[in-house]
Amino acid sequence: MFLGAVAQSVPDIDFVASFWTNTSENLLAHRGFTHSILFTLLITPLLALVAERWHRPHDISLKKWILFFGIQAFIHLLLDGMNVYGVGWFEPFSHHRVSYNWIFVADPFYSVWLGIAFVVLLILRKNHPKRKWWVEFGVGMSTIYLLYCGLNKLKIDNDVRDVFRKQNIVYNSYFTTPTPLNNWLWFVVAANDSGYQIGYRSLFDKERKIDFHFIPRNHSLLEPVEDQEDLQKLLRFSKGYYTVQKWHDTLVFNDLRFGQMIGWKDPAAPFVFYYYLQQPANNNFVIQRGRFARWDMQALKGLLRRISGEP
Repeated sequence: MFLGAVAQSVPDIDFVASFWTNTSENLLAHRGFTHSILFTLLITPLLALVAERWHRPHDISLKKWILFFGIQAFIHLLLDGMNVYGVGWFEPFSHHRVSYNWIFVADPFYSVWLGIAFVVLLILRKNHPKRKWWVEFGVGMSTIYLLYCGLNKLKIDNDVRDVFRKQNIVYNSYFTTPTPLNNWLWFVVAANDSGYQIGYRSLFDKERKIDFHFIPRNHSLLEPVEDQEDLQKLLRFSKGYYTVQKWHDTLVFNDLRFGQMIGWKDPAAPFVFYYYLQQPANNNFVIQRGRFARWDMQALKGLLRRISGEP
């Protein structure tokens, strides 16, 4: 389990880039090359050689070590591709970031099964006959949940496209992504030339309808800073899903993919990801700072009601 945890964590060594890069550079460095297929192919045999030498004498073949570490590393890449941040699978040959928005970055209904199995395996003695069963339980239940999330994604996308047709929503592109800590309430964004229609859709909604709220892109506000290097990196990172606002005398860049702060309660709520274009020093923890901002017991109850299908 220790070696598996090491293998799962190796791609995340990109966190060291934050010590010498600014925030906008780090946004692209994170889940970049160290999350690529090429990096995985390079690091897997190295880890296997180290483990094979460390555990001598043993009867585990080098091929089996390579298979073990390769599976762990590729699972990491696969799981990271399931949320909105995006993963640079094809770096350095392509900067395209893969994200298929199946699951929120922290979903307790996925993690709980693995956590239970992990604790039990720490307690059971090494030769206990039930160890294999608990491994299969943890991996099996989490995998079933991931497949369930994939089915939810298919259903939500089908419902959303039907709603677009019925409500005459004109769009060039759209995305859906789960709201925090669940896979039943989804954030919906439809983009057109001037801005975005945003709304929420629950798997338990009875009506084929979404109450959309329009957000203008406000691209023209970027003219004073259009040559700024930070802005170019943000535009690439956001995959085109951004809006610009002016807060007092400061331009703020919002990446819509990360959702709103309790948007299910307030349709005009601020966005989770916001970046001060003219105050780059104030952008530490840009991904994390708005994720659970404004949460209280009322917001949580509102989330549960909206999940259940109540407006």
